[in-house]
Amino acid sequence: MAITERVTDTTKPTFWEGHIPVNYVYTYGQAGEKFFRAVKDKGTFLATYCSACDVSYVPPKIYCDRCFAKIDQYIDVGTEGFVESFTISFKHLDGTDRREPRILAMIRIDGTDGGLIHYLVGIDPEDIAIGLRVRAVFNPRRTRTGSIGDIVGFEPMKRRSR
Repeated sequence: MAITERVTDTTKPTFWEGHIPVNYVYTYGQAGEKFFRAVKDKGTFLATYCSACDVSYVPPKIYCDRCFAKIDQYIDVGTEGFVESFTISFKHLDGTDRREPRILAMIRIDGTDGGLIHYLVGIDPEDIAIGLRVRAVFNPRRTRTGSIGDIVGFEPMKRRSR
């Protein structure tokens, strides 16, 4: 089927045979660049804050999801949070078995209305629970590149004795 072919029957599936080259450059955008620069240079997370809605976004956004106002207020929200949800994977992405399970979690960053999906490290699967307090672990500063790969994962915070 040619790209200019007219479709006369929308219930009949069509397809394109062959290779369609797609070239693109992915960019973080303004908010993402500030976020990953803070990860690289300071080992911390930035959020954007909408004062009209009293909402803080991690990862940061340029426009508020609720009121659509432009957001230009960035705040340092640290690196701590809690496990909001998690899954334990016993397979590699190619479907082969893993020797050790990998734990992926949604981490709600303290004081924000958002969070990050990343790996949990330094914890056994049977010790994970919703609400578990965690903090980010970063690669050494000299090796950081300003990407999600700079975050090794999130580790459980040690309980302080009273």
